[in-house]
Amino acid sequence: MTEKEIILLAGERLDKALSDAKKSGNLVVKDATSDQNVIRGTFEKGDGIFRLFPAFVPRRFGKAGHRLKLHPDDYFAFGMERGSITERWFSSTIAAQNGPTAKADEGLSYVCTDYDSDLKFTLRDAVKVLGAELVGKDLVKRYNGWPIYSKFFDNLNPLFHHLHLTFEAAARVGKLGKPENYYFPKQLNNHFGEADYTYFGFDPDVDPEEIKARIRRFADDDTRITELSRAYRVQLGTGWYTPAGVIHAPASVLTYEPQWNSDVNSVFENIVSGEIYPPEMLDEECPSDRKKDIDYVFGLLDWEKNVDPHYKKHYYREPIVEEQNDAYTQKWICYGNPYIAAKELTVQPGQTVCIRDGAAYGCIFVQGHGTFGVFDAEAPTLLRFGQQSSDEFFVSERRAIEGVVITNLSKVEPLVLLKHFGPNCPQIPGRDEEM
Repeated sequence: MTEKEIILLAGERLDKALSDAKKSGNLVVKDATSDQNVIRGTFEKGDGIFRLFPAFVPRRFGKAGHRLKLHPDDYFAFGMERGSITERWFSSTIAAQNGPTAKADEGLSYVCTDYDSDLKFTLRDAVKVLGAELVGKDLVKRYNGWPIYSKFFDNLNPLFHHLHLTFEAAARVGKLGKPENYYFPKQLNNHFGEADYTYFGFDPDVDPEEIKARIRRFADDDTRITELSRAYRVQLGTGWYTPAGVIHAPASVLTYEPQWNSDVNSVFENIVSGEIYPPEMLDEECPSDRKKDIDYVFGLLDWEKNVDPHYKKHYYREPIVEEQNDAYTQKWICYGNPYIAAKELTVQPGQTVCIRDGAAYGCIFVQGHGTFGVFDAEAPTLLRFGQQSSDEFFVSERRAIEGVVITNLSKVEPLVLLKHFGPNCPQIPGRDEEM
């Protein structure tokens, strides 16, 4: 299957799941997905910008880091059996792969129509109705829509050593590979959790047979797989690019993660901070006839990238200033790959600027308050689950190119937002690099 065929198939499956959930009463949303006039009217009222509803996501593993600006009473809003909320997804047109008890729209971004109304529609439906008007001709032609999303990852404990499938391996199970980026925002990391370091890949001298021997005992004993890896301490205000097929164990630091439209894993570590993970997490993304096949599971690794002796040189990302003056600074924070990019924009107190970008993007405000196009914008202090916010937006290609007028209404505090772009964003530093 081609990548576009997989995208179309995944979209059809999601649409059916959403439709079935609504018919059964398991998904109760006051939405306007069938009314194209509401979608277009909201688009026009926002002058090419959508304001998005917060999409919080629980995980059955890990412990919440409590840095998502979510009210402390709401971290188990999905129920105790679903686990705590450890992620918030941005600009998402896919659903989280969260098991059979997950809601069909978990992780999907919704567009708010008005502050005084609960009426909303999915960003996914907006892309279908508006197409190139929203995301641009290139993305519609190549990917049939919006091919990326971003998230805040917020775990108190480090995550297990795992990899995201390459495009080739994911295609064998009808899914997409997942390259991803990390950036560690200073505004949201008042603490570092239990571990301020991330493991990437394996030591260059490791014997592949030793890795296989470790994961063979996944169901019986601690794999202790990170003994064979390399760890790097997190530096706030910097980031990393993680290619698909590279094993990694993320730090317990709140992380901004622009990534490809996918949610596929293979987990090599079975005990983390005393938490035990089931053996099916090792091979759940393998074809049915290759489950429990350790050689096949090992083959999910992009071996050369995992044992790259110059891993930091190739994948560590210091910010690169794109534009800087007395009014604002815009930096590239995710770059150096052919899939995804991100920028950090800082507008100084009392300043009004018009910022032009070359492609559609989603964004999240992390500091300050002001205006963003026709909208009020503010980084929240505390959100209740199910509450609207004024911190997340999606900007159409036309509006991005013509420019968004942004005003920082504070006399003392910078206004800071993070922007996530697809592969059509122009002038990305090192865009063609895939080491």
